[in-house]
Amino acid sequence: MTSDTVLTIGQKMLEVTILLSAPLLIPTLVVGLLVGMFQAATQINEMTLSFIPKLVAIVLVLTLGGPWLLAILVDYTRELILSIPEVIG
Repeated sequence: MTSDTVLTIGQKMLEVTILLSAPLLIPTLVVGLLVGMFQAATQINEMTLSFIPKLVAIVLVLTLGGPWLLAILVDYTRELILSIPEVIG
């Protein structure tokens, strides 16, 4: 196993991690920002008011984008497993 192989595997792992986390984090961030602005405007400081909309956003993203996220993860895992002989030999 060469250092180029390790760097390639690590780079691909980081790309997959970003592809899997960004669709969940970005809508949650936007919803959290909107709820925070609403709470600041109305001076309502209720914890569930910020938690429930974020949870709904995550469930919605997972429902709509779940198959795509799973396909990315399965493709990466399959590619990683198939590259084991090249990495060892």
